[in-house]
Amino acid sequence: MVENRETSIFNMGKIVAICTSERKGLQKKEVKSAVFLVNFGIKGDAHAGNWHRQVSFLDKENIDEFKSRGAVVENGSFGENIIIEGVNIHELNVGTWLKAGDVLFEITQIGKECHDHCAIYYKMGECIMPRLGTFARVLRGGTLNKGDDIEVIERDKPFPFQVAVITLSDAGFKGEREDVSGPTIAKRLKGSGYEVVEQILLPDEANFLKKELIRLADQRQVDLILTTGGTGFSKRDITPEATLEVMDRNAPGIAEAVRAESLKFTKHAMLSRGVSVIRKGTLIINLPGSPKACMESMDVFMDAIPHALGLLRGQVSNCARKDVK
Repeated sequence: MVENRETSIFNMGKIVAICTSERKGLQKKEVKSAVFLVNFGIKGDAHAGNWHRQVSFLDKENIDEFKSRGAVVENGSFGENIIIEGVNIHELNVGTWLKAGDVLFEITQIGKECHDHCAIYYKMGECIMPRLGTFARVLRGGTLNKGDDIEVIERDKPFPFQVAVITLSDAGFKGEREDVSGPTIAKRLKGSGYEVVEQILLPDEANFLKKELIRLADQRQVDLILTTGGTGFSKRDITPEATLEVMDRNAPGIAEAVRAESLKFTKHAMLSRGVSVIRKGTLIINLPGSPKACMESMDVFMDAIPHALGLLRGQVSNCARKDVK
């Protein structure tokens, strides 16, 4: 169900093509109209499903620019579902709404990693979908036709902060131990009003973690990433180093406050190497591996985090403290 929110239209474009394919790996073909199903995507399209990339968009202007360099492409060649003109859709923020007819979309990701290069890439040396493709989920369903207007909807009221939780555990990844910390963190976040969009279990491998941190910050544009595990002295504890390698700015105060408070419970807190950093508009905080230590750490920063995330979103401003004398 879509929540009632005050909204305002600040841009409008037009649907110039709708494309679908019955099987993955096939080039999408243009259709005159399509039925969009709530939290699924286009009826009959291979990429529809209960996930965050239900429908894909591209700007006509970007396709035309690519064609001007000698690329011979048809509508649907990049795997896009909807081509629009009049809106620079890839410049919008994750969380923005798009409305066309009765159908309402929510942008969930900008760009994506291509695991297998397409024929366009091998001919041109690049493909625009990884860089400019925009993905959305369907909040309200209906039928759309080529030529329909599409509106960009600005959500006036702040919507819930989006969070991803990553557990680092070799044993957990192999199925040799149950991941308790990740679900415990996610449950607390949901209870505090956050939207947990992904829960990920990884081995203690730096490249795996860096890849996910970059994807979540750059493409999904989540507000907060909490990692659990891999912050100790073991040779396999690589979480802080991997996190520091992807940061744009350091935010050490959070990790320092967690260590300072944790020292009241155990001297071993001084052995935690967890860090807190910022990448683009995403705050990343490393938590310990045990559920109890995770909850104690979250006790330290949960009250301050909404202000921090609001600053990163540009929804609040810094204010000077005024002491009453």
